[in-house]
Amino acid sequence: MSENELNMELASGMAAFEAKEFSRAMQFLSAIAEQGDADAQHRVAIMYQNGLGTPPNQSEAYRWMKASAEQGLAIAQHGLGFMFMEGDCAVKNGAEAVKWFTLAAEQGLVGSQTTLAMMYEEGNGIEKNPEAAKEWYKKAGF
Repeated sequence: MSENELNMELASGMAAFEAKEFSRAMQFLSAIAEQGDADAQHRVAIMYQNGLGTPPNQSEAYRWMKASAEQGLAIAQHGLGFMFMEGDCAVKNGAEAVKWFTLAAEQGLVGSQTTLAMMYEEGNGIEKNPEAAKEWYKKAGF
């Protein structure tokens, strides 16, 4: 598949996803996710996680979210952080959650900055640290 064809398939898959035509989105995006596109991997993970256009599949949701997060996509790092924080699609692991939220927060993702602040404030999955909580709340604009 040429780069132009790949871009057209990605655009079609994203449009189908946004239009909530999830089985069509899965057809387009799964092939592109296999090619290594982080955005496609993230969308495929969401569809598997929530059973959108495909039966729910926690291991596939985790696999694709992790693949996207490892490529540096902040929203996927945030999603992976939640998987570890909630024990959804992954074994609950506070340290892993903090690791992924931190990577996303450092890219400026306010949701991750806020979540990290709350984790530090409450001692949720990590040792309580009021100073770190304050710092992350400040970065998030609070």
